[in-house]
Amino acid sequence: MSLSNVFDIAGSGMNAQSIRLNTTASNIANAESASSSVEETYRARKPWFAVMQREFTSVNERGQFQKIQGQTGLGVDVLGIVEKDSPLKPKFQPDHPMANEDGYVYYPNVNVVEEMTDMMSSSRSYQMNVEMMKTAKQMLQRTLTLGQ
Repeated sequence: MSLSNVFDIAGSGMNAQSIRLNTTASNIANAESASSSVEETYRARKPWFAVMQREFTSVNERGQFQKIQGQTGLGVDVLGIVEKDSPLKPKFQPDHPMANEDGYVYYPNVNVVEEMTDMMSSSRSYQMNVEMMKTAKQMLQRTLTLGQ
């Protein structure tokens, strides 16, 4: 792997953490939104990540290409955003304007403490990817000055 691949890997990590931070912000913003039915209630969302991988090939002694067992990670791929399937929070509030005919109001399945933890984690991961890019940039610059 060349040093220039570090920029692609760190960039994909920054993109993934940015998406994670946006979904976390959306979850926190909708944490207290009320609804009168289960179908209309906001559900917490989480991004689904996977490792971008590449198989290695080599030439064997007969001159044929063959796949090498190990694979390497080339970054983070965001496969999608999924809704959490944990149960919603029904509350008996007959005086609430959004209450259904039974007096229940439904609140999202957002755990604010978990979301704040995710927010801090995604922010730190984003910062680490930025630092990795800075370090790779410095290494490339120092390599260019070696011949002087």
